[in-house]
Amino acid sequence: MTRKLLLDVDPGLDDALAVLMALGNDSVEVTGLTTVMGNTTIDNTTRNALALLEFVGRSDVPVARGAARPLADDLVMAEYVHGPGGVPEPVRDVLPEPTTRPVDAHAATFIVEQAHEYGEELTIAAVGPQTNVALALALEPELPDLIGGVHQMGGALKTTGNVTPQASFNFYVDAAAASRVVQEASPHVVGLDVTEPGYLPPELHDTFADGTEYGRMIFDVLDYKAQGPDGVVAEGGAIVSDSVVLAGMLDADVLTFEDAYVEIDTSGGPSNGATVYDEHGVYGEDPNCHAALNVDVDRCRDVIVSSLKSAAP
Repeated sequence: MTRKLLLDVDPGLDDALAVLMALGNDSVEVTGLTTVMGNTTIDNTTRNALALLEFVGRSDVPVARGAARPLADDLVMAEYVHGPGGVPEPVRDVLPEPTTRPVDAHAATFIVEQAHEYGEELTIAAVGPQTNVALALALEPELPDLIGGVHQMGGALKTTGNVTPQASFNFYVDAAAASRVVQEASPHVVGLDVTEPGYLPPELHDTFADGTEYGRMIFDVLDYKAQGPDGVVAEGGAIVSDSVVLAGMLDADVLTFEDAYVEIDTSGGPSNGATVYDEHGVYGEDPNCHAALNVDVDRCRDVIVSSLKSAAP
């Protein structure tokens, strides 16, 4: 049975790749995209999502616009990683001006509607700040029991952060929302521990330079990521964290999960947004999530590349 997949995204470059991977894989049916602020403003993330779908001929996929700001904090964006407006100029040049509009429902409402429509067939991949999912939990506290699961991109369990020494970007941007989702949704937490090792090296970038407009766009995404801060960590490659989440969802052998108890620091201090991973069980609490702690790097890269190539229009 084909699984239903709802992607909560803030495109953003690796968000775009994650969406394309899902569209290019026959094991899932994308039932919608919900957009959230994060890598750039909500206006930009929504436009980028609509433009990407139109670029690959999938404007049939509904898009619901979501939260424009975090629950409590001021908005912090990552255009320095993704480019002005969330995508660099070479990518923006090939994306069409969207001719479709978001659905009328707010993203949080749309998530709840999809949960009631598809039930356990539906899985949510929340690969941006967790604001929309937290709001959906407020609207429908039974959400985790209705659906098949939530997969988060966020956290730095046994490694350092990428926006502060302790915090990953997605959890830092809205720590309160991330905390609520971890506390209430029993999510699969996929953090920097596995997404950074799963980077795409330069030789894989070149496989997309095939002379097509689609291939060139993918190459430009990877090349831009590799030229920025990611390239320092990834030895000149491109860190595509959201794509690693999708690879783990599309192939169960990509990521290894362990049941864990995790808290998200919401103190507002230097460790705000940090993932407090109780590795040794000192709190004595039952597990509240499934934490990804290991990645099969070669398998992960194979799934990412093959899924992206299958999504070519």
